Amino acid sequence: MLFLEYPKCSTCQKAKKWLDGHEISYTDRHIVENHPTYEELKEWYQRSGLPLKRFFNTSGMLYKEMQLKDKLPEMSEDEQLLLLATNGMLVKRPLIVAEDFVLTGFKEAEWEAKLL
Repeated sequence: MLFLEYPKCSTCQKAKKWLDGHEISYTDRHIVENHPTYEELKEWYQRSGLPLKRFFNTSGMLYKEMQLKDKLPEMSEDEQLLLLATNGMLVKRPLIVAEDFVLTGFKEAEWEAKLL
């Protein structure tokens, strides 16, 4: 299982503590230093069954600076995936990628249902 995080993010820290507390093994990946590629994002999006918007860090400064709230509806899915692949700070975190599911953000009930 892959755990993508930004170590300074308090939600990521909380999620990591939760994983460790439940003794769930994972491979840690710094989402900014080693950001997801277009190919990875496309596969994860397709596997997740989630709307593409759930992969965007909508509360992030970069998202707001780029005024993506207004621009995303006009972009194709492919353009959105290409944009996400340019900067790890645009991607919702933490991100869990397992064989049969993908989780964006940390919602404890959702994580419990999938991981425990």
